[in-house]
Amino acid sequence: MKEQSEGRVDCVVETDKFIYLFEFKLDGSAEEALKQIEERGYAKEYEMDTRKLYRIGANFSSKSGTIEEWEVIE
Repeated sequence: MKEQSEGRVDCVVETDKFIYLFEFKLDGSAEEALKQIEERGYAKEYEMDTRKLYRIGANFSSKSGTIEEWEVIE
């Protein structure tokens, strides 16, 4: 868990070549999750990093217990 200036991103995975920022919603939408990443500036910390950054919004369904939808922004 990484604290950000405007809250907390749900998951950050960093490799030698890539950074993945995940925001998860429960019974929401992938679009809402991505909007939160942008509005709260979770990616700002990585703007000067040379690695490829991926922002991933995902929605979990409480009904099915699985990821119902996801969207990725490079």
